[in-house]
Formats: sequence, C-alpha cells, structure tokens
Amino acid sequence: QVQLDESGGGLVQTGASLTLSCTISGRTFSSLAMGWFRQAPGKEREFVAVSGGYTYYSDSVKGRFTISRDNAKNTVYLQMNSLRPEDTAVYYCAAARGRYYAATYYYAVGRYDHWGQGTQVTVSS
Repeated sequence: QVQLDESGGGLVQTGASLTLSCTISGRTFSSLAMGWFRQAPGKEREFVAVSGGYTYYSDSVKGRFTISRDNAKNTVYLQMNSLRPEDTAVYYCAAARGRYYAATYYYAVGRYDHWGQGTQVTVSS
C-alpha cells in the first residue's frame, strides 16, 4: 500500500518561510517523480513544482520555492521563501511514475498515481 505523509504547514506572515516535507512508503522512491500541488478555496488544484530527473516550477513560485529530495529518506521537500497571501492553500504532494518526461507532462493532476492528504499553508498579510 502506497502512502504519502505530509507535514510542515502552518500560519505565517507575509515574507516568512516554511518547509513542507512528504515521505512516501510502499513504492521505490528513486523511480518516481515527486510533485507538489496546491488548492486554494474555490479554485482548481494547480501545479507548483516537481522533482524527477529534472526540476520544474510554476511561474508563480519560481525563484521563491525550492523542491528537493532525499532518496535515502524517501522524502521530498518544498522550501517556500518570501511567502505571499496568494500562496495560501492546501498543499499536496503526489507521486508519478517516470522521472524524465518534459515539464508539461507533470503539470496535469492526472499524471500522478498517489496523493498525500494535504497540509494547510496560510499566509497572513
């Protein structure tokens, strides 16, 4: 059984930093692309970043967020700096098979086979 466990969300002020973590069990981590998505109230789930053979970011977080992975710990991280109120959302990690596709492959929610339960990030102004 595949399980993704997220942690690290919280309430912060504008300009602050947070690091989200997601640990996967039940699959060979090194063979997976690991992505982060977010969903704000009333909006669709949107792509944030992915770590496979390459890393890709959405334009809205590029330069502020950094995705990284530790294959030994089966964990992917999302370091979020210079947070803004518009970053407020539930953040989800997800796992996709295949690590070396082009960036656009990973933008779609449907590419991912497994999802975490989500962690709330709230940025106050």
